[in-house]
Amino acid sequence: MDFTPTDEQAAAQELAAQIFGDLATHERLAALGSGSDAQVWKALSAAGLIAAVEETGLLGLVLLLEEQGRTTAQTPFAAVCVYGLLAVAAHGSDEQRARLLPGLRDGTVVATGAFPLRGAAVRADGQGRLTGVLPYVPWLRDATHVLVPAVEPERAGSESAGRGPVMPEPPGCRPRIGCFLLETAGLSVEPVELTAPWAAGRLVLDDRPAERIGGPDAYDDILAMSRTAFAGLQAGVCAGSLARAVEHTSAREQFGRPLSTNQGVLLRAAEAYMDTEAIRVTAYEAAWRRDARLPYATHALTAAWWASEAGKRVVHVGQHLHGGTGADLGHPVHRHFLWGRQLDAYLGCGSEVLSELGALLAGQEPV
Repeated sequence: MDFTPTDEQAAAQELAAQIFGDLATHERLAALGSGSDAQVWKALSAAGLIAAVEETGLLGLVLLLEEQGRTTAQTPFAAVCVYGLLAVAAHGSDEQRARLLPGLRDGTVVATGAFPLRGAAVRADGQGRLTGVLPYVPWLRDATHVLVPAVEPERAGSESAGRGPVMPEPPGCRPRIGCFLLETAGLSVEPVELTAPWAAGRLVLDDRPAERIGGPDAYDDILAMSRTAFAGLQAGVCAGSLARAVEHTSAREQFGRPLSTNQGVLLRAAEAYMDTEAIRVTAYEAAWRRDARLPYATHALTAAWWASEAGKRVVHVGQHLHGGTGADLGHPVHRHFLWGRQLDAYLGCGSEVLSELGALLAGQEPV
């Protein structure tokens, strides 16, 4: 394994850091409230960073999402790249790639996904018509398209026409899950406010026609991609929270010396640093394995577990080390706290992810 970025990945990460750092400032984020940042999205599109993910791979995307997480920039970058660009590139037919990828690359098509599928929230009939209710889908209010996983009749579907990487064989006792793409125009969408400002919406589907993306391997691959990508985003959120805590404790003095010299502060900061590095390295490993076309489902779950459990710890530490200042809802560190808790919930609580990981390692389907 070699996680050293290529020249292209390093250049893209540097450019992303500049764009997010210049535009996702405390003042602009405070003015945005819970809305998405159209200016950041326009800058990312104009710089070609969305399109670049096709070339830099999932590891390149993780590097870019780290930079977004450091600033908590309010943009659907992760969702568009995972549920749109990479999903269509890996699992779409030739016609779908020709039709959808140009708009995804230049940012005019904004995709999101209703992942993971929990229970039988959405069902598809034999003609690919969807029925069900999804309580929230992140960035749905910004999206032109939404990728929806749905439980299918056992006889439905065909072999994959995509080009996805090698994945473990689908568990035999799990219901068949297909991935279906819908345009959001005309859908029943109700705004939902989440812990973090993700422009989410409640999606109601009533016998809605949709087009299939990929075959029986698509859901597992896209879900593993999303877990890896959002773990990378969490690594950035944690790094940003910790950087703010270090800056605060180094500048703030108590009894004539900086807070950062107190042993209790040093130990908590060190533990948060190790947690952040664990999130980062597990996300890097999962992404590297996918780019190398190796099985990576267990590695994606490992990254998700670290991002959920350790991420939650880090953003709590970041806020705690600010003392009373950390309780100010308008302080920049509070955004990292909100994003960290939202990512914890989105990836699945630690025990839930750990149960799925254990069942997969044991060759069993979670119950």
